[in-house]
Amino acid sequence: MKLKYLIFSFLIVACKSKEAQPSKVENNPEITSLKEAFTNDFYIGTALNVNQIHGRDVSTDSVIKTHFNAIVAENCMKSGLIHPEKDTYFWEDADAFVNFGVKNNMFITGHTLAWHSQTPPWLFVDDQGNDVTREELIARMTDHITTVMTRYKGKVKGWDVVNEALNEDGTMRESKFYTIIGPDWVEIMFGIAEKIDPEAELYYNDYNLSSPEKRQGAINLVKSIQDKGIKVTGIGMQSHVSMDNPDLKVYEESIEAFSKLGTVMITEFDLSVLKWPNRQMTADISERAAYMEKMDPFKAGLTDSMAMAQRQRFQKVFDIWKKHSNSITRVTTWGVNDGNSWKNDFPIPGRTDYPLLFDRNNNAKPIVTDLIEQANTTNTATHE
Repeated sequence: MKLKYLIFSFLIVACKSKEAQPSKVENNPEITSLKEAFTNDFYIGTALNVNQIHGRDVSTDSVIKTHFNAIVAENCMKSGLIHPEKDTYFWEDADAFVNFGVKNNMFITGHTLAWHSQTPPWLFVDDQGNDVTREELIARMTDHITTVMTRYKGKVKGWDVVNEALNEDGTMRESKFYTIIGPDWVEIMFGIAEKIDPEAELYYNDYNLSSPEKRQGAINLVKSIQDKGIKVTGIGMQSHVSMDNPDLKVYEESIEAFSKLGTVMITEFDLSVLKWPNRQMTADISERAAYMEKMDPFKAGLTDSMAMAQRQRFQKVFDIWKKHSNSITRVTTWGVNDGNSWKNDFPIPGRTDYPLLFDRNNNAKPIVTDLIEQANTTNTATHE
């Protein structure tokens, strides 16, 4: 009787032990979002507009929280909006943006501290409307950068310190910053930013950096600053791409080149399906209408062939980023869904573009499913 009891007890313990072992699914949870799919590669980020920052768009808000773990301010931190008058700062939108990121445990990037565009009218001129002196502009920018960075110190982890300081041939853009301060203006901005928050990542951000001439210009600029002991964490490649531009081989060469200077961020990614206008639109109404129809071919939706072509190009770009994930720390789309993309209005207002990973109804495009499935396949293979 005692022997039977012992055997029975052993069987119970054995069954319980078997039940207590975690299943393969528990060991290897299914990946269901983009941020999970690339958790070992880089942050997946997006730019937020004012409605999203303030939670006015519930559907889009859900997509942001589900799929993204990094955010950047689309407009609310640009100097013209956050510092509209010399002695006035407007914090409401920027505060809400930062609070959104903190609440949802996201990597927060501030955009941008110094840019020649979207500046407040007072920044470059004195009371008589004349250009200020070099010393005065440096003092004004020191105040601006100090005030903004100090307010969000410890919360904003990275800053686009200088945005778009180069011409297409790699030379310095003759902006007001350049003409008033001089060719060392970019260096000065990074020096100010480093002093305010030594722990923050500091980036130089620009577009068309796959162009060999502009690429070299960016390398020369950043290296010259780093050689003086001033911190530049890395380069942000805006990556506003289309179906046929840039050549992805040349694009990849830029990633490889920039990785030698520090980290690489894909900062403003979108993939337009529309052609770039090849001429100025005429004033003739009938000709203008015909031209607009030709340049806006997907008003009613993408054709199956174009949707598939875009899906394939999305895949090629992500393959490049994943290949270089040891250098790339963040991939950020410029907008959440097709409906709120700036590409619908640039360079021709009113066109219908489809450049992002989610459609106008916030449905994930097939490429999102592809990327998640690929991550699940890798995840399963790793745990077998």
